[in-house]
Amino acid sequence: MVQSFDSIINEIRSLKSRNEISLSEVPAPQKLAPFSFALSADVEVVTATGRFVLLHDPAGQEGWGGLYRCVTFIRSAIDPEMAADPILCDLGWRFLFDSLDKYGCGYENPSGTVTKVSSASFGTLKGQVESNELEIRASWTPTDPDQIPNHAKAWLEAIEISCGMAPIPNGVTQLSRNN
Repeated sequence: MVQSFDSIINEIRSLKSRNEISLSEVPAPQKLAPFSFALSADVEVVTATGRFVLLHDPAGQEGWGGLYRCVTFIRSAIDPEMAADPILCDLGWRFLFDSLDKYGCGYENPSGTVTKVSSASFGTLKGQVESNELEIRASWTPTDPDQIPNHAKAWLEAIEISCGMAPIPNGVTQLSRNN
């Protein structure tokens, strides 16, 4: 049975993230689809952020190839060695789509970009530390609306991987911040 849009976003709202990641609902784009929902993630231990947007058009949209579209953005600080890796952009794309596969998320029509940025300061800013970032922008059409909450879980995992957070081993439960 296919869930309603409200049921899907209620499941996404109930997702639990790692203690280091703060989730918050943010305003969603209003002109892309009749229904939309957006969730933001900020990683506290490193400089990383992300956004997950779910779009829904009951009439479908030709470019999507379906009734729903997931749109994500992930940006994370990376170390200089990682930034110098010639296959980093390919790896960044795999971070997201390997996570989708891990959570059993079927998808069609993926598109997006992966960008690595290295910044050096000069002149009066010369003393500032060089910075390096990885940015992943992607969208895809889920093939099973009932699995959309798993797409959001995969997005969270891709954020963790992109900023180098060690995975929590299977069978280990992270203590909550209130404990």
